[in-house]
Amino acid sequence: MSQALQARLDDFRAQRRVQAGSLIITVFGDAILPRGGRIWLGSLIRLLEPLELNERLVRTSVFRLVKEEWLQTETIGRRADYVLTASGRRRFEEASRHIYAAHAPLWDRRWRLMLVVGDLDAKLREHVRRALFWQGFGALGADCFVHPSAELPSVLDALVAEGLAPALSALLPLFAADSRSALSASDADLVSRAWDLGQLADAYSSLVATYQPVLDELRRDHLAGVTPQDAFLLRILLIHDYRRLLLRDPELPDVLLPNDWPGQQARLLCKELYKRLEPLVSRHLDSALCLADGSQPAEDPTLPERFPQYDPLAA
Repeated sequence: MSQALQARLDDFRAQRRVQAGSLIITVFGDAILPRGGRIWLGSLIRLLEPLELNERLVRTSVFRLVKEEWLQTETIGRRADYVLTASGRRRFEEASRHIYAAHAPLWDRRWRLMLVVGDLDAKLREHVRRALFWQGFGALGADCFVHPSAELPSVLDALVAEGLAPALSALLPLFAADSRSALSASDADLVSRAWDLGQLADAYSSLVATYQPVLDELRRDHLAGVTPQDAFLLRILLIHDYRRLLLRDPELPDVLLPNDWPGQQARLLCKELYKRLEPLVSRHLDSALCLADGSQPAEDPTLPERFPQYDPLAA
């Protein structure tokens, strides 16, 4: 096995506390959604056992995801499949569009604004602020939130899904004036005021430092000594680490970012490592995934390709 790959797996196993629910969400989004979005619990337990997540922890985490309406059960005889709910599937598919994108979003040079124009009590205002933060918005003061490319109707739908429908009457979504020239000083100033990108840049650099040695070894040795199970475990940790960074990333278009932005390097690293591991991971999932009726789920050919090639002429 690759020494760098082994080191990454060992580092994960050595953690004292693991957010198993978050990792299971990654597994569902990366491995189970492309194969129908359902799995027998016993199969999921076996899938995660090599990462030293014990059966009790997996069961508890899955039950919590059911309570949070990510998953639901479908009984088949004496067993049950855990299946993505409709809302869980929508959330996964939305996240997938960001995680597996071929490139950073393009910019039409119009800023999206969300203004608080009505009265909100302190608790509801804070809930709105946090919800917009998770949608990638930066704050310009207490009553103005800004983003360069968010789809405002989708943002409002997300607020409703978060239980914030009562706040919508106090919010005014709108587009700022067009900015057709190259990046202006006012755009750069707005970015610096709305987002603190320093910590995010450090986190992306850390992800690259963690996985670049693995990629370098795979480039040199062409997967020699890497088992399908090890390929799967590494890819899950890679996407898990990358997904958690994207939750904090406003995903600004390249034109609004520094020239040496490490997020772009992280995206390219993830894409290449993902593609190199794909054949071995697919082989592992063919044998490891199992439904409650004993059958093995097939890949869904209708889902979009992950990390597709980017053709700028087609954008």
